[in-house]
Amino acid sequence: MSIENAQRSENRKLLVRLSIGAVAMFGFGFLLVPFYEKICEVTGINNLLKADEVVNTQVDTSRLITIEFDANIHDLPWRFHPLQSVVKVHPGELITIAYEVENTRDKPITGQAVPSYGPAVSGQFFRKMDCFCFTQQTLEAGERRTMPVAFVLDPALPDDVHTITLSYTFFEIAGKNASLPVSGGSGT
Repeated sequence: MSIENAQRSENRKLLVRLSIGAVAMFGFGFLLVPFYEKICEVTGINNLLKADEVVNTQVDTSRLITIEFDANIHDLPWRFHPLQSVVKVHPGELITIAYEVENTRDKPITGQAVPSYGPAVSGQFFRKMDCFCFTQQTLEAGERRTMPVAFVLDPALPDDVHTITLSYTFFEIAGKNASLPVSGGSGT
């Protein structure tokens, strides 16, 4: 039985060693998270845990620009207006506003919005990320739609510009869902 007791003793020692090794590996894995955080803090790289402390250095917080929104239609049976008429923004700040449009006719109509800026110089500093003016808009009979405009004012905007007016005018796209004019020809 001495061989059996020796085998049991060896098995217990092996079990204890394996248990200690498993606990050590678990502890090492558990401690990797704070170790990783400390390395990222020291090196300043890839620290995703403190993303809320990141400041956008491209935003000029020393300036506040008033932006007025306007909406017009040109020979269209639509209702068109901005949901906000005025916002105050810092140059470099991403802003999203919305316009609402409604087709009051009993048939689909396609229109295209054309922007204009006042003062005119501000147009080159107005950077649109998303705008309904990029594409033609087809509204079904009676359809109402909310359309976003996402933009950033370039911080290089001249210092003497304090107010900008962004105006959109919708024009009907001829030939798209429009009634064709009747020709007065003889049809030979």
